[in-house]
Amino acid sequence: MNINDNLKYLNVGLPEDILRRKTWGDFEGAVRLIDKRLATDIPDALRACLICEREMILRLENDYSYTEETALKKIREAIPDFTVEEFREMVDDNKIDWIYIGGEPRYFNSFYGTLIKTNAEFAKRAGIVDKGHVDGEDNAKEGEEGILDRSARLMRENGQMTCRIRMHAGVRIKDEYFEKGKLVRVHVPIPAACDQQSEIRFEAFSSEPTYIAPEDALQRTVYWEEVTEENHEFWVEYSYVHKAPYVDPAKIVPNAVQPTFHTEEIAPHIVFTPYIRSLVETLTEGVVSPVEKARIFYDFVTTKVKYSFMREYFGLENIAENCARNFRGDCGVQALLLITLCRCAGIPARWQSGLYVEPGDAGMHDWVQIYIAPHGWMYADPSFGGSAYRNHNEKRRQHYFGNLEPYRMVANREFQAAFDPPKTHWRKDPYDNQAGEIEYEDRGLTGPEYRRIFKVLSHEEI
Repeated sequence: MNINDNLKYLNVGLPEDILRRKTWGDFEGAVRLIDKRLATDIPDALRACLICEREMILRLENDYSYTEETALKKIREAIPDFTVEEFREMVDDNKIDWIYIGGEPRYFNSFYGTLIKTNAEFAKRAGIVDKGHVDGEDNAKEGEEGILDRSARLMRENGQMTCRIRMHAGVRIKDEYFEKGKLVRVHVPIPAACDQQSEIRFEAFSSEPTYIAPEDALQRTVYWEEVTEENHEFWVEYSYVHKAPYVDPAKIVPNAVQPTFHTEEIAPHIVFTPYIRSLVETLTEGVVSPVEKARIFYDFVTTKVKYSFMREYFGLENIAENCARNFRGDCGVQALLLITLCRCAGIPARWQSGLYVEPGDAGMHDWVQIYIAPHGWMYADPSFGGSAYRNHNEKRRQHYFGNLEPYRMVANREFQAAFDPPKTHWRKDPYDNQAGEIEYEDRGLTGPEYRRIFKVLSHEEI
């Protein structure tokens, strides 16, 4: 069994004595107790859970580096009059993520970026006008039509919109983690064949790849094996055509019988817990149409869940239910909640992810496909819809139930799928692959140990 397969047992949960130490931030003590337990005769499922939790705990501290003092210092660089009381109120309002480390609160590395992205008043006080690449934000000047509203309009008018895109994508080990003369294995995500994408071409490589996964791979990558004498970037340049058809969900008349594929649970995150089942029943009471049920779930996620940058997914537990409980999450967390609600209601739903690619800018992104017979697959992007909701743009929010736009690169069509060839050691992200993975012969590299590079080389409407 690949070590990443242990994650399906994560929901077994920690024994209480270890959980207390983890919650209090006594990570050294928690790992010590896990090692003692692993040295005994315990059930296989518990052993698998403890193996995963041990690695999660070892990675957790790196995501929470701010004390209250240093967090305030960070904010006051932009907002000198920001008060302790304001900071603590934001913490109480669940706007700033934190954990205990050694019994003391430590705040998430990306707390400031989350506030800039999701709190317009905070961004204004910080003097932030152009936020750069932000999921679902047009950043258009007042009175102008932004890129997302324009694409939605053109899709409605013409029935679809298509772009030809060329990208540079690569990874590079940071110099301080480079080990000369060691075998390195590298995966970089590349476009997969799917309904939206065609004419996929490889234009150039940093060096001849060892293997290129088939076009229908669920998480498609180009793969290198190399004994590295000098540190360098592993990169690929590719081009593809991406088509975004327009769908009006109101015009879909579903069949009485819906298919059962893509309605199963996938532990540890797509799980029909008692709370998820109750939520589905409450939200859809008296509703029969699967289209309307899916819309209700989309409305719930886009209007209730606050966008928040998250720590590495490797360190998250029961993602969908925790999103429904905490009402916070990034694009992937929101997508998983929507998928889980749909599947629990018997509506086929699946994962898509890769990049959101505007002219001149690209960023990692996740979204959802929903199947309604006899129509087939349609799309939903809850984080883009949530952004539209925050910006009081109801027309755009409605667009992202049923539709996307042609500014995407699809590399992944299933959550928690293995690479081809599979990684030997822990993945940086065992569930998704938007940015690439690297491993040495004896261990997998974590996020802080290497750089991910995306460059939009050309972007043409056709």
